[in-house]
Amino acid sequence: MKRQLFTIALLLGGVLAFAPSNAQDFGNVFKAFSIGKKAVDANRPITPEEEAKIGYGMAANLLGAAPLVKDPELQRYVNRVGRWLAKHTEQPDLAWKFGVIDSPDFNAFSMPGGTILITQGLYQRMRDESELAGVLAHEISHVLLKHQIKAIQSELGKEWTGELAGAAIEQHSGANSQVLNRAFSAGTELWVRGLDKHDEFQADIHGVIIAARSGYNPYGLVGVLQTIDAAQPKDGAMALLFATHPSAGSRIEALSTKLGEQLDVYADQSHTPGRMYALK
Repeated sequence: MKRQLFTIALLLGGVLAFAPSNAQDFGNVFKAFSIGKKAVDANRPITPEEEAKIGYGMAANLLGAAPLVKDPELQRYVNRVGRWLAKHTEQPDLAWKFGVIDSPDFNAFSMPGGTILITQGLYQRMRDESELAGVLAHEISHVLLKHQIKAIQSELGKEWTGELAGAAIEQHSGANSQVLNRAFSAGTELWVRGLDKHDEFQADIHGVIIAARSGYNPYGLVGVLQTIDAAQPKDGAMALLFATHPSAGSRIEALSTKLGEQLDVYADQSHTPGRMYALK
C-alpha cells in the first residue's frame, strides 16, 4: 500500500506547501528580470534561479509522498559523499543537497538545481560506498547535463518559456505560481514516464567519470546495475525503475562500448575503506 501511495502521488504531480509563503517566495525568484523589458523571448534559456525553483517544487512533491528517513547520521553521511562528488564537477557551487527517502522502492531522483534523493530500498541493497558514489554521480550528471529541464521544456513547449518570462516581467506572483506549477507537475511526471534512453546512457558515462575523478572505483555504478540485472522482473521494489530506465544489461554494454578499459587504471582506488553507514 505504501508503494502504491508513493506512485499515485507522483502521478498526481500535486505541488505541496514546501515554503512558508509560496507567493512571496515565487516573487523573489524573478527580481533579477528587467522590469522595462518589452519583448518576451520564448527561446531564452531557463535561468539558474528558475531551475532551482522548479527543482524545489519537484522535491516538495517527492518528499510529500516519501519523507526523509529519520536518521540524521545517515543523511549527513549521504550528503558528505554527494558533496565530495559534486566538488569534482564543473558546477561545485550549486546548492547541492542529498538525502535518503522512506520508500522500499529501488530508485533515485534528481531535481534541477542540485537536489538528489535516493530511496531507502536502494540504499539497503548497496554493498559499498563506491556503489553509492556511482548512483549519486549518475544523478549529479542528470543535473549538470540539464536533462530534466530540457525534458520539461520539450513537454511544455516554447510558449511555456515565454509565459515564464512574461509573468516575471509583469511581476504577477499569482501568474508566477501558476506557470511554475506546470513545470513542477511536468517534472514530477518524468519520474513516472522516465527520461530519454540517450539521457540515461549519457548520465552513466558522465557519472563513472565523476566517480573516478573523485577517487572512487568507477565501476561502483556497474555493481548496482548488476544487482538490477540479476533481479526478477516480478520484484515490486524495482517496478518503477524497470518501467522508466533502459535495461541494466544495455546500460552495462553501453558503458563497455564507450569506455572500454579506459577506467581500469582507477579500479583499485578507494576514497574510503569502502564501508557504508549502517541503517539504524
